[in-house]
Amino acid sequence: MFTRLENDILNGRYPAGESFTESRVAAELGVSRTPVREAIRQLELEGLVTYVPNKGATVKGLSEEDIRDIGEIRMKIEGIAARRAAAVIQESQLAELRELLALEAFHTERGDPEPLMRLDSRFHEIIFQASGSRLLNRTLSSFHHYIQQARSQSLQGMVRAEKTLGEHRAILTALEDKDADRAESLMVQHVRNAMRNINRLRERREENGNMSTPVGT
Repeated sequence: MFTRLENDILNGRYPAGESFTESRVAAELGVSRTPVREAIRQLELEGLVTYVPNKGATVKGLSEEDIRDIGEIRMKIEGIAARRAAAVIQESQLAELRELLALEAFHTERGDPEPLMRLDSRFHEIIFQASGSRLLNRTLSSFHHYIQQARSQSLQGMVRAEKTLGEHRAILTALEDKDADRAESLMVQHVRNAMRNINRLRERREENGNMSTPVGT
């Protein structure tokens, strides 16, 4: 229940500021209020809803500051993950990265953004895993999950998708060369470029009168 409601908030089904009462959610999902109550408590701990006694919960989502913080943290720790991966990545992992980039190139050339999110996520997951750190893997996977909708919308624009492909290829070459400095530098720049694109999309929506961000407030 928690995972489903978390995804619904992050995907914008429940926008920021919207009432999030037990009775409403239970009725919409066709379940009792007990599991909904427990899920809302978890969501409050995650900072995704605000609970007011006698009034119920309100969706909080992710703020602009949250998104900015996630970007800054991602740049640092994904750079570390790429550096570590360059030293110890296995040939089987490099082979999977090559295969992923071949698929990414195919769908980019076709102008088909739908599979690109999955391929992009898997590209990063392999590098997280190759770093050998369970903590890095778990932390980065959580951050990617939190901004999944924004990342998906970012890749809808094929100009960014083409740039992403080029950046992924450069990172893969650095990993193949076992060049830790270059792998880290390229990964940091890749994340920076992705977050800049997400921010541009948010600013464009604000200019068009939609003040919501891709993943909340």
